[in-house]
Amino acid sequence: MNTSYVKVPAKLDPNVQLRVMSGHFATSQSHITKYMDITAMKSRCNEARGVAKILSQRYEASMPVDTIVCLDGTEVIGTYLAEELTKVGILSYNAHKTLYVLSPEYTTAGQIIFRDNMTMAVRGKYILVLMGSVTTGHTLQTALECIRYYEGKVSGAAAIFSAVSEIDGVELHAAFTPDDIGDFNSYKATECPLCAAHRKLDAIVNSFGYSAL
Repeated sequence: MNTSYVKVPAKLDPNVQLRVMSGHFATSQSHITKYMDITAMKSRCNEARGVAKILSQRYEASMPVDTIVCLDGTEVIGTYLAEELTKVGILSYNAHKTLYVLSPEYTTAGQIIFRDNMTMAVRGKYILVLMGSVTTGHTLQTALECIRYYEGKVSGAAAIFSAVSEIDGVELHAAFTPDDIGDFNSYKATECPLCAAHRKLDAIVNSFGYSAL
């Protein structure tokens, strides 16, 4: 497997760079031709802060946000995003005028849940969903259903990279899109032309990394 990366700068801040690898990769929902390595952006403070600043520019101060729900291990970015949204005067209806930043729990069946002691940050709150990488939108759809089940109000969604711009009526803003990286394709596993051409998978990937095959 060729593990060489190309660094792609963000349009709004060239100092924020996404590492991209070309190949044949399998996610839980699809096969893709580009793998976006977002590990550093989720774990290094400087890069997490840079991504948060980019994402915060996508939202108007008039949009209410009480809670940021972080998926894909994006809690560090979520914390900086809360700070940036607070700076620009984002509306929060929390009594203490500060934002909650939390992550849901996953059951063994893959369902997203919030424990009873955490529902106070979801029920009746305006929620911004933060994700790492979105290819098909299936995971985001599941998260939206979960938040609505707990009576949360979804204000919007954000991601480091996303191949979709809207899911179930919720607009998704991303720091990087396929237009930034070029030649990105996502296929159903049963309809993948690379598989049809008998090209072997290079790795199984998700927002936490890759496992070479």
